[in-house]
Amino acid sequence: MDYQVIIPAAGAGKRMGAGRNKLFIEVDSRPVILQTLDVFAADDNCEKIILTIQPNDESQFRDIVASHPGKEKIEFVYGGDERQYSVYNGLKAAGGRIILVHDGARPFIRRHTISRLVQAAHDHGAAIAAVPVKDTIKRADRDKVVETVDRSGLWQIQTPQAFRLPILMNAHEQAKEQQYLGTDEASLVERMGLPVMIIESDYDNIKLTTPEDLYFAEAILAKRRNLG
Repeated sequence: MDYQVIIPAAGAGKRMGAGRNKLFIEVDSRPVILQTLDVFAADDNCEKIILTIQPNDESQFRDIVASHPGKEKIEFVYGGDERQYSVYNGLKAAGGRIILVHDGARPFIRRHTISRLVQAAHDHGAAIAAVPVKDTIKRADRDKVVETVDRSGLWQIQTPQAFRLPILMNAHEQAKEQQYLGTDEASLVERMGLPVMIIESDYDNIKLTTPEDLYFAEAILAKRRNLG
């Protein structure tokens, strides 16, 4: 089933402490953004990849993707001050029935997870990738534990998040009108009272946020090479 994907790539990546867009950082001798693009470029069902970027990063992004096999699918759109605004700008360049939103710094998403998300969005309107929470979770008031939260129904949310395009566009326009800033795309859809389905992903689908995550990324790549 065909889809298009928006990849927000306009962030500063301050927690990575690299002094530049973290998507330019190399893992296994290749920029992170190229490894994320690989997954979608190789998927025949992906019609378009919309990269939302900051103007001052444009020349570097264009140089990086110039020889990428998926370059014909890629369209650049300028992002905004917040991730939500960048996605909205990307939506205005999108078409088709199903739209995905995926973090540029999650290069390890699996194709079969994408396929399941697209199908679930087609069937139900909205679907998100997630994994069950493994750690004990405690609610605190400053530095004092208030309660231990039952984790049996808790999920750690990832991307991609998949939607029928009109649903996500309406959710963004409503949020813009009401000056609401959500934590992710699904939160905008949830506040409209619409169901969001969960598709179980895997724990390799990490987001590279801090320098420590780069060690995990190298380990994941090594594991995948060993598995063939």
